[in-house]
Amino acid sequence: MARDVERSDQDWREQLTPDQYQVLRKAGTERPFTGKLLDNKAEGSYLCAGCGAVLFESDTKYNSGSGWPSFYRPAEGDNIEEHRDRSHGMVRTEVVCRRCGGHLGHVFDDGPAPSGLRYCINSLSLDFEAGGESTTDKD
Repeated sequence: MARDVERSDQDWREQLTPDQYQVLRKAGTERPFTGKLLDNKAEGSYLCAGCGAVLFESDTKYNSGSGWPSFYRPAEGDNIEEHRDRSHGMVRTEVVCRRCGGHLGHVFDDGPAPSGLRYCINSLSLDFEAGGESTTDKD
């Protein structure tokens, strides 16, 4: 699939930290309870660390107890895609950034109202911008 933001593997390696590269480009997962944004309670927007797309807003973040930042719905717009993930001997729904294809985490159907969804997202795949929606893109 063609993406709005396409870079060579070398360019991704130069832009991202090794840990971010492992999560965003290789569908890795950070260890639970270690992410920099897990306990963030500030108001603002959560952006894709790869391309700057707005993915989640702070008013949808909640403490799921899972060890990763959790949200009950994505930000308005269509910056998120969901795909069936059959890795690791289970079937899950992977969440990726529509603009750059970066792996973000997974979505589960055990979240709170109003959506009943839990977007379980790696902190390494996110940047945070305090104060509201961003117009910043990392093109």
